[in-house]
Amino acid sequence: MKSILITSLFFFFSLISFGQESLKIHWLEKYEWKVLSNQESESMHMIELIPGKEDGQNWTKLGQMLSIKGAKNIPMEEAQKMMFQQTKTTSPKAKLTFLEKDENDPYPWILFKIESPNFTDDKNPESQLWYIKQGETSLFVNFIALKKKKLKDDFVDEWSKVFKESEVVQLENVVE
Repeated sequence: MKSILITSLFFFFSLISFGQESLKIHWLEKYEWKVLSNQESESMHMIELIPGKEDGQNWTKLGQMLSIKGAKNIPMEEAQKMMFQQTKTTSPKAKLTFLEKDENDPYPWILFKIESPNFTDDKNPESQLWYIKQGETSLFVNFIALKKKKLKDDFVDEWSKVFKESEVVQLENVVE
């Protein structure tokens, strides 16, 4: 029973943590998310999610949460530029579209999309909506991806809301 409760809570939201700080994201329940991978090192923690009825080879949506431990005071444009440059190494035709940012927020954030028609080692397209948020002790880098050349406006609107409603929380304040 306890494992069912813990699993159920995971589907409602996910936390990525470093020290006492986490980013709480309410991943949409309708996809019945499951963990594809959960990897942690001294410098980062990454969790990948896919809809519960899919597998790692044939996913239609892929969520990724990455916490870069100890990364502080990163300018949001620099974080966006780093993610785009990384994508361009395997998808030279990728297109970056800045959507929104708030650097006056106590935890600055940026929202953008990267749309890739193909990759050097894969002819399939993939596009991602990215949300990067600066915490006190970590940089939280998140995206939701589709195997499509372009992201539709309704998808971007829905997931932008999900990401912008996320919050940096202190673990001692989380009672789940």
